[in-house]
Amino acid sequence: MQAFSGQRIFGLDVLRATAIVLVLFSSIYFIVPDIQGLILQLMSLAGVIGIEIFFVFSGFLIGRVFYKLYLQDDFSFATIKQFFIKRWIRVLPNYFLALVINIIIVLFMGSDLPHDLWKYFVFLQNFTSEPSSFFFYESWSISIGEFSAVVGPLLLYFLLVIKGGKNPNPKLLLFLTLCIIGVFLITKWVYAINDDVKTMEAWSKNLKTAVIYRIDAVYYGVLAAYISMAKPNLWKKCKFITLFLGLVLCFVLYVVVPGNYWFINTHPIFWNLWYLPLNSVIILLILPFFSQWKLDVPFFVKPIQFLSTIAYAVYVIHLSTVLRLMSHFLPSENLPKFDSIVYIMVYISVLILFGYLIHHYFERPIKRRLTNKKK
Repeated sequence: MQAFSGQRIFGLDVLRATAIVLVLFSSIYFIVPDIQGLILQLMSLAGVIGIEIFFVFSGFLIGRVFYKLYLQDDFSFATIKQFFIKRWIRVLPNYFLALVINIIIVLFMGSDLPHDLWKYFVFLQNFTSEPSSFFFYESWSISIGEFSAVVGPLLLYFLLVIKGGKNPNPKLLLFLTLCIIGVFLITKWVYAINDDVKTMEAWSKNLKTAVIYRIDAVYYGVLAAYISMAKPNLWKKCKFITLFLGLVLCFVLYVVVPGNYWFINTHPIFWNLWYLPLNSVIILLILPFFSQWKLDVPFFVKPIQFLSTIAYAVYVIHLSTVLRLMSHFLPSENLPKFDSIVYIMVYISVLILFGYLIHHYFERPIKRRLTNKKK
């Protein structure tokens, strides 16, 4: 998580650390599945918000990198290949490590591998709906991120070739970004008008986790990146205004909406078409503030920076690897309250430990080696 000048930005680290904390909080439900009431609702909400932060944040970083590459005088398909390679060096090693580990775990437990295992190797496991099994369940969001990172640059290059391939215009990037957001709003609208099963389970399985409905989530971050690069003065001046608007919208979405009983069985169009995009808009609105929030207090900065750094490594192993193994050797059902708390603490500690080990001894060395080899 690098800052615009090459140094880390505390606010961006806060966003990424917050995202992984929210995701882990939501995963505690699998440890204490009998939990009810407000805590259960907060867990469900935390999981959605955490993933949406990852999506928009990823788009923001991707968009800023690609904006710079796009405006180079020698922009070509080779530039896009360079962008893809850098992206894959950062994402694929941890993904395939987790995939292989999950295969080994399933075989070790004597269970059956998914019949569509091959799809996990090409990110197709949740193209039209959520993965067919709990096997490497975390991967659904990574698939959305990878398709998003490929679709935009290829479409932009295609449009540029149609225009003659010279003098890249940044407004073309803005146009494409808005078109992608619009197209995937349309796919959600098509789903909404054809939705016959109006339950949260169906919503999560068929809409929230499906690539064909979710690529726009990343492009709200790309839109934020475009504004920050093309209109830097506006980006700097509006940070408090947009933060306030984001908080107001957050209050409306998470307090007013449930307070007025706007649930999916009574307001399916709102949930299917607008709920997820509004989450993305909230994160877009708070990005100007967080992308400029700097802090030089090591006591606060270092833990946030550490958690941000290992967030991706923790994410790819948190459910189907660590929690599956812990549940296999020490089931958490019907544990006394104190034992459940200890179980959760051990779970979080193991995740942090293995997240650090993966990042420090696998992710970072491979990234360094592949980067140096490419040079």
